[in-house]
Amino acid sequence: MTAELPANDPLDRLGLGGPGGSGAAIIGIGNDLVDLDRFREVLERTPTIVGRVFTDDEQRYARLRQDPTERFGARFAAKEATMKALGVGLGEVVLRDIEVVRAESGAPSLQLHGTAAAMAGERGVQRWLLTISHTDHLAQAIVVALG
Repeated sequence: MTAELPANDPLDRLGLGGPGGSGAAIIGIGNDLVDLDRFREVLERTPTIVGRVFTDDEQRYARLRQDPTERFGARFAAKEATMKALGVGLGEVVLRDIEVVRAESGAPSLQLHGTAAAMAGERGVQRWLLTISHTDHLAQAIVVALG
């Protein structure tokens, strides 16, 4: 017996299965947590890290806040989670090549450039799912690479 998903099932809308879904394969999943108090210390101790890790647009967005740590931390977590979904570690991808962008609705998504985009293409990644969240002390990102 095979269970069918309703036509409006969220997995169907994501293209992961169901009657009208494309049956997209999950290529990788990544998750990362950032301790924001520690990250704030890193940003204060090594301010040049911002330019090495974050794109100009990410920096502009984070600096809209008096304390940009939460936004930088969430984006750093997304970059780490993306590398995990690709199956690579630090140093194998230029972190600025992984960019968190926002839709008009505020929903985050990923744009990959350079080496990160090339790696994703080699692995057959066609689409990304991203969710980010934070509290006063932690930022978390979960990334799913779909093929």
